[in-house]
Amino acid sequence: MKAFYCHRFVLPLPEGHSFPMDKYRLLYERVKQNAVLWNIDLIEPVAAGDEDLLRVHCPDYVKRMSSGNPGEQEMRRIGFPWSEQMVERSRRSSGATMLALESAIAGDNIAVNLAGGTHHAAYDRGGGYCVFNDSVIAARYVQQKKLAEKILIVDLDVHQGNGTAELCRDDDSIFTFSMHAEKNYPAIKPSSDLDVPLRNHTGDAEYLDKLANYLPIAIERSEADAVIYLAGADPFEGDRLGYLSLTKPGLAQRDRFVMQTCKAAGLPMAVSMAGGYCPQVEHIADIHARTVQLAAGFF
Repeated sequence: MKAFYCHRFVLPLPEGHSFPMDKYRLLYERVKQNAVLWNIDLIEPVAAGDEDLLRVHCPDYVKRMSSGNPGEQEMRRIGFPWSEQMVERSRRSSGATMLALESAIAGDNIAVNLAGGTHHAAYDRGGGYCVFNDSVIAARYVQQKKLAEKILIVDLDVHQGNGTAELCRDDDSIFTFSMHAEKNYPAIKPSSDLDVPLRNHTGDAEYLDKLANYLPIAIERSEADAVIYLAGADPFEGDRLGYLSLTKPGLAQRDRFVMQTCKAAGLPMAVSMAGGYCPQVEHIADIHARTVQLAAGFF
Protein backbone atom coordinates (compact mmCIF):
# COMPACT_ATOMS: atom_id res chain seq x y z
CA MET A 1 0.00 0.00 0.00
CA LYS A 2 1.14 3.53 -0.73
CA ALA A 3 1.16 6.11 2.09
CA PHE A 4 1.85 9.74 1.25
CA TYR A 5 3.41 11.99 3.87
CA CYS A 6 4.38 15.63 4.28
CA HIS A 7 5.82 15.59 7.80
CA ARG A 8 8.90 17.56 6.74
CA PHE A 9 6.61 20.47 5.96
CA VAL A 10 4.97 20.74 9.38
CA LEU A 11 4.86 24.42 10.17
CA PRO A 12 6.33 25.93 13.35
CA LEU A 13 3.69 27.42 15.62
CA PRO A 14 3.86 29.96 18.43
CA GLU A 15 4.66 28.55 21.86
CA GLY A 16 1.55 27.28 23.59
CA HIS A 17 -0.46 27.05 20.37
CA SER A 18 -3.26 24.54 20.75
CA PHE A 19 -3.11 22.74 17.40
CA PRO A 20 -1.27 19.41 17.85
CA MET A 21 0.98 19.42 14.80
CA ASP A 22 3.18 16.86 16.56
CA LYS A 23 0.66 14.17 15.63
CA TYR A 24 1.91 14.20 12.03
CA ARG A 25 5.51 13.65 13.10
CA LEU A 26 4.53 10.88 15.50
CA LEU A 27 2.29 9.19 12.93
CA TYR A 28 5.02 9.29 10.30
CA GLU A 29 7.48 7.74 12.77
CA ARG A 30 5.02 4.96 13.65
CA VAL A 31 4.34 4.16 10.01
CA LYS A 32 8.00 4.33 9.04
CA GLN A 33 8.89 1.97 11.89
CA ASN A 34 6.27 -0.54 10.70
CA ALA A 35 6.49 0.07 6.95
CA VAL A 36 8.11 -3.27 6.10
CA LEU A 37 5.84 -5.25 8.43
CA TRP A 38 2.72 -3.54 7.07
CA ASN A 39 3.99 -3.62 3.44
CA ILE A 40 3.76 0.14 3.02
CA ASP A 41 5.63 2.33 0.54
CA LEU A 42 6.17 5.80 2.05
CA ILE A 43 6.11 8.48 -0.63
CA GLU A 44 6.63 12.22 -0.33
CA PRO A 45 3.85 13.84 -2.40
CA VAL A 46 4.25 16.55 -4.97
CA ALA A 47 2.49 19.82 -4.24
CA ALA A 48 -0.89 20.55 -5.77
CA GLY A 49 -0.42 23.18 -8.46
CA ASP A 50 -2.47 26.27 -9.16
CA GLU A 51 -4.47 24.39 -11.80
CA ASP A 52 -5.47 21.81 -9.19
CA LEU A 53 -6.42 24.41 -6.59
CA LEU A 54 -8.37 26.54 -9.06
CA ARG A 55 -10.72 23.67 -9.92
CA VAL A 56 -12.03 24.18 -6.39
CA HIS A 57 -11.01 27.54 -4.94
CA CYS A 58 -11.47 31.20 -5.86
CA PRO A 59 -8.51 32.67 -7.84
CA ASP A 60 -8.27 35.64 -5.46
CA TYR A 61 -8.17 33.34 -2.44
CA VAL A 62 -5.45 31.13 -3.94
CA LYS A 63 -3.46 34.25 -4.86
CA ARG A 64 -3.79 35.77 -1.38
CA MET A 65 -2.72 32.59 0.36
CA SER A 66 0.15 31.89 -2.03
CA SER A 67 1.55 35.43 -2.06
CA GLY A 68 1.40 36.04 1.66
CA ASN A 69 -1.26 38.74 1.53
CA PRO A 70 -4.18 37.31 3.47
CA GLY A 71 -6.04 39.47 5.94
CA GLU A 72 -5.56 39.14 9.68
CA GLN A 73 -9.16 38.06 10.13
CA GLU A 74 -8.75 35.46 7.38
CA MET A 75 -5.81 33.83 9.15
CA ARG A 76 -7.56 34.05 12.52
CA ARG A 77 -10.42 32.03 11.00
CA ILE A 78 -7.93 29.41 9.77
CA GLY A 79 -6.29 29.25 13.18
CA PHE A 80 -2.56 29.65 12.63
CA PRO A 81 -0.26 32.33 11.18
CA TRP A 82 0.64 32.59 7.50
CA SER A 83 4.02 31.33 6.38
CA GLU A 84 5.58 29.92 3.22
CA GLN A 85 5.80 26.58 5.04
CA MET A 86 2.07 26.70 5.71
CA VAL A 87 1.30 27.17 2.01
CA GLU A 88 3.76 24.48 0.96
CA ARG A 89 2.38 22.01 3.48
CA SER A 90 -1.22 22.75 2.46
CA ARG A 91 -0.38 22.23 -1.20
CA ARG A 92 1.48 18.97 -0.49
CA SER A 93 -1.33 17.69 1.73
CA SER A 94 -3.73 18.25 -1.15
CA GLY A 95 -1.24 16.61 -3.49
CA ALA A 96 -1.12 13.60 -1.18
CA THR A 97 -4.87 13.02 -1.38
CA MET A 98 -4.79 13.52 -5.15
CA LEU A 99 -2.08 10.88 -5.52
CA ALA A 100 -3.69 8.52 -3.01
CA LEU A 101 -6.98 8.57 -4.89
CA GLU A 102 -5.25 8.20 -8.25
CA SER A 103 -3.20 5.29 -6.92
CA ALA A 104 -6.26 3.55 -5.47
CA ILE A 105 -8.20 3.87 -8.72
CA ALA A 106 -5.22 2.78 -10.83
CA GLY A 107 -5.17 -0.63 -9.16
CA ASP A 108 -3.86 -0.33 -5.60
CA ASN A 109 -7.49 -0.25 -4.36
CA ILE A 110 -6.55 1.71 -1.23
CA ALA A 111 -3.94 4.37 -0.43
CA VAL A 112 -3.46 6.75 2.47
CA ASN A 113 -2.60 10.39 3.05
CA LEU A 114 -0.92 10.68 6.47
CA ALA A 115 -2.45 14.15 6.74
CA GLY A 116 -5.38 15.72 4.88
CA GLY A 117 -9.07 15.88 5.65
CA THR A 118 -9.16 19.68 5.44
CA HIS A 119 -12.92 19.83 5.07
CA HIS A 120 -13.58 23.33 6.46
CA ALA A 121 -11.91 25.06 3.49
CA ALA A 122 -14.52 26.54 1.14
CA TYR A 123 -14.45 28.35 -2.21
CA ASP A 124 -13.06 31.68 -1.05
CA ARG A 125 -11.90 31.04 2.50
CA GLY A 126 -10.26 28.64 4.90
CA GLY A 127 -11.24 27.82 8.46
CA GLY A 128 -10.70 25.45 11.36
CA TYR A 129 -7.02 24.66 10.52
CA CYS A 130 -7.95 24.06 6.86
CA VAL A 131 -6.45 26.10 4.00
CA PHE A 132 -7.28 24.14 0.83
CA ASN A 133 -9.94 21.41 0.62
CA ASP A 134 -7.87 18.35 -0.28
CA SER A 135 -10.85 16.01 -0.70
CA VAL A 136 -12.62 18.08 -3.33
CA ILE A 137 -9.31 18.94 -5.00
CA ALA A 138 -8.56 15.21 -5.29
CA ALA A 139 -12.05 14.37 -6.53
CA ARG A 140 -11.91 16.93 -9.31
CA TYR A 141 -8.34 15.94 -10.16
CA VAL A 142 -9.30 12.32 -10.93
CA GLN A 143 -12.42 13.49 -12.74
CA GLN A 144 -10.34 15.81 -14.92
CA LYS A 145 -8.04 12.87 -15.73
CA LYS A 146 -11.16 10.79 -16.55
CA LEU A 147 -10.20 8.17 -13.97
CA ALA A 148 -13.62 8.37 -12.28
CA GLU A 149 -16.92 10.12 -12.89
CA LYS A 150 -18.55 10.06 -9.47
CA ILE A 151 -16.89 10.30 -6.06
CA LEU A 152 -18.29 9.60 -2.60
CA ILE A 153 -16.75 11.56 0.29
CA VAL A 154 -17.29 9.71 3.58
CA ASP A 155 -16.53 12.25 6.31
CA LEU A 156 -16.25 10.72 9.77
CA ASP A 157 -14.38 13.59 11.38
CA VAL A 158 -16.28 14.72 14.49
CA HIS A 159 -16.94 18.12 12.88
CA GLN A 160 -19.27 18.60 9.95
CA GLY A 161 -17.47 19.21 6.66
CA ASN A 162 -19.02 22.59 5.96
CA GLY A 163 -16.50 23.58 3.30
CA THR A 164 -16.96 20.31 1.43
CA ALA A 165 -20.75 20.64 1.63
CA GLU A 166 -20.62 24.18 0.23
CA LEU A 167 -18.22 23.30 -2.57
CA CYS A 168 -20.22 20.28 -3.70
CA ARG A 169 -23.73 21.65 -3.16
CA ASP A 170 -24.38 22.02 -6.90
CA ASP A 171 -22.06 19.23 -8.02
CA ASP A 172 -23.99 16.00 -8.57
CA SER A 173 -20.78 14.15 -9.36
CA ILE A 174 -19.50 14.37 -5.75
CA PHE A 175 -21.71 12.95 -3.02
CA THR A 176 -21.02 14.22 0.51
CA PHE A 177 -21.80 12.09 3.58
CA SER A 178 -21.00 13.44 7.05
CA MET A 179 -21.51 11.89 10.50
CA HIS A 180 -20.63 14.46 13.16
CA ALA A 181 -21.38 15.89 16.59
CA GLU A 182 -24.50 18.00 16.19
CA LYS A 183 -23.59 20.68 18.75
CA ASN A 184 -20.04 21.34 17.65
CA TYR A 185 -18.04 23.50 15.24
CA PRO A 186 -18.99 24.89 12.78
CA ALA A 187 -21.94 26.84 14.12
CA ILE A 188 -23.50 27.04 10.64
CA LYS A 189 -23.64 23.67 8.92
CA PRO A 190 -24.66 23.79 5.25
CA SER A 191 -26.38 20.61 4.18
CA SER A 192 -24.32 17.72 2.89
CA ASP A 193 -26.02 15.26 0.57
CA LEU A 194 -26.43 13.08 3.65
CA ASP A 195 -25.88 14.42 7.17
CA VAL A 196 -26.09 12.30 10.33
CA PRO A 197 -25.87 14.58 13.39
CA LEU A 198 -25.03 12.89 16.67
CA ARG A 199 -25.84 13.92 20.22
CA ASN A 200 -23.05 14.67 22.68
CA HIS A 201 -21.36 11.65 24.29
CA THR A 202 -22.54 9.21 21.62
CA GLY A 203 -20.59 6.01 22.22
CA ASP A 204 -19.41 3.04 20.20
CA ALA A 205 -22.65 1.07 19.96
CA GLU A 206 -24.91 3.91 18.84
CA TYR A 207 -22.29 5.35 16.49
CA LEU A 208 -21.56 2.04 14.79
CA ASP A 209 -25.26 1.25 14.49
CA LYS A 210 -25.91 4.53 12.69
CA LEU A 211 -22.88 4.04 10.46
CA ALA A 212 -24.08 0.55 9.51
CA ASN A 213 -27.42 2.05 8.58
CA TYR A 214 -26.33 5.13 6.67
CA LEU A 215 -23.10 4.20 4.86
CA PRO A 216 -24.86 1.71 2.53
CA ILE A 217 -27.43 4.43 1.78
CA ALA A 218 -24.64 6.86 0.87
CA ILE A 219 -22.99 4.29 -1.38
CA GLU A 220 -26.26 3.50 -3.14
CA ARG A 221 -27.30 7.13 -3.61
CA SER A 222 -23.86 8.29 -4.75
CA GLU A 223 -23.46 5.72 -7.54
CA ALA A 224 -19.76 6.36 -6.94
CA ASP A 225 -16.73 5.01 -8.75
CA ALA A 226 -14.39 5.73 -5.82
CA VAL A 227 -14.37 6.90 -2.21
CA ILE A 228 -12.45 9.46 -0.18
CA TYR A 229 -12.64 8.52 3.50
CA LEU A 230 -11.89 11.09 6.23
CA ALA A 231 -10.97 8.91 9.21
CA GLY A 232 -10.98 11.54 11.95
CA ALA A 233 -9.49 10.63 15.33
CA ASP A 234 -11.56 13.31 17.06
CA PRO A 235 -14.68 11.22 17.86
CA PHE A 236 -12.38 9.68 20.52
CA GLU A 237 -13.65 9.95 24.09
CA GLY A 238 -10.47 11.76 25.17
CA ASP A 239 -10.60 14.45 22.48
CA ARG A 240 -11.01 17.96 23.86
CA LEU A 241 -12.84 19.26 20.77
CA GLY A 242 -14.91 16.20 19.93
CA TYR A 243 -17.91 15.87 22.27
CA LEU A 244 -18.36 12.21 21.32
CA SER A 245 -17.27 9.16 23.33
CA LEU A 246 -15.83 6.52 21.00
CA THR A 247 -13.10 4.23 22.31
CA LYS A 248 -9.99 3.22 20.39
CA PRO A 249 -11.46 -0.24 19.65
CA GLY A 250 -14.68 1.47 18.53
CA LEU A 251 -12.78 3.71 16.12
CA ALA A 252 -10.91 0.71 14.73
CA GLN A 253 -14.24 -1.05 14.24
CA ARG A 254 -15.51 2.06 12.44
CA ASP A 255 -12.54 2.02 10.05
CA ARG A 256 -12.85 -1.71 9.46
CA PHE A 257 -16.53 -1.38 8.63
CA VAL A 258 -16.00 1.48 6.18
CA MET A 259 -13.18 -0.34 4.40
CA GLN A 260 -15.05 -3.66 4.35
CA THR A 261 -18.25 -2.09 3.03
CA CYS A 262 -16.49 -0.14 0.30
CA LYS A 263 -14.43 -3.18 -0.69
CA ALA A 264 -17.61 -5.24 -0.99
CA ALA A 265 -19.04 -2.54 -3.24
CA GLY A 266 -15.93 -2.61 -5.43
CA LEU A 267 -14.95 0.96 -4.58
CA PRO A 268 -11.27 2.02 -4.49
CA MET A 269 -10.51 4.29 -1.56
CA ALA A 270 -8.23 7.13 -0.55
CA VAL A 271 -7.98 7.60 3.23
CA SER A 272 -7.03 10.84 4.99
CA MET A 273 -6.45 11.36 8.70
CA ALA A 274 -8.55 14.51 9.36
CA GLY A 275 -8.87 15.82 12.94
CA GLY A 276 -7.55 14.78 16.32
CA TYR A 277 -7.16 17.07 19.34
CA CYS A 278 -6.54 14.90 22.37
CA PRO A 279 -4.18 16.64 24.85
CA GLN A 280 -2.16 13.40 24.94
CA VAL A 281 -1.00 13.46 21.34
CA GLU A 282 0.17 9.85 21.58
CA HIS A 283 -3.48 8.78 21.64
CA ILE A 284 -4.10 10.56 18.34
CA ALA A 285 -1.05 8.87 16.82
CA ASP A 286 -2.33 5.49 18.09
CA ILE A 287 -5.71 5.99 16.42
CA HIS A 288 -4.30 7.23 13.12
CA ALA A 289 -1.64 4.50 13.02
CA ARG A 290 -4.31 1.85 13.56
CA THR A 291 -6.27 3.31 10.64
CA VAL A 292 -3.19 3.04 8.43
CA GLN A 293 -2.47 -0.51 9.61
CA LEU A 294 -6.04 -1.60 8.86
CA ALA A 295 -5.90 -0.02 5.41
CA ALA A 296 -2.59 -1.71 4.66
CA GLY A 297 -3.98 -5.14 5.45
CA PHE A 298 -7.37 -4.78 3.87
CA PHE A 299 -7.09 -5.20 0.10
